[in-house]
Amino acid sequence: MIVTFDLNGESVSTRVVLATSLLSMLRDELGLPGSKNACEEGECGSCSVILDGELVCSCLVMAADVEGSVVTTVEGVADEAGLHPVQQAILDAGGVQCGFCTPGIVVAAKDLFDRVDSPTADDIKEALAGNICRCTGYGAILRGLESL
Repeated sequence: MIVTFDLNGESVSTRVVLATSLLSMLRDELGLPGSKNACEEGECGSCSVILDGELVCSCLVMAADVEGSVVTTVEGVADEAGLHPVQQAILDAGGVQCGFCTPGIVVAAKDLFDRVDSPTADDIKEALAGNICRCTGYGAILRGLESL
């Protein structure tokens, strides 16, 4: 089937097999490798995207279900002017090591800062609770986001 939706601000149409996940479509069909394929069970957050204003694990969404939707991936977070403030804050704080979890954390943080004007440290921790990072211990990531 053909699926048409808004992806990072642009209209996209692509053919998908019904059993394809949004994550697979993004990575394999549309060439957007930012969302990572780690657990395929919605447990790690590395494939997080914003779908119609909601943070979701793209591995749990069927590609066919995004017809007419708006999807923002990590590739759509920065713009022509440069990095998004959450990206810059994480980078400045040294919160990136292997980078595998970083796309999901960036998307989750962007979602939080889009919804909450001045999130508290607890708000940030709760927003990132679905993201597993094995390298940083979260300290630098949290410090960076708390600086915003």
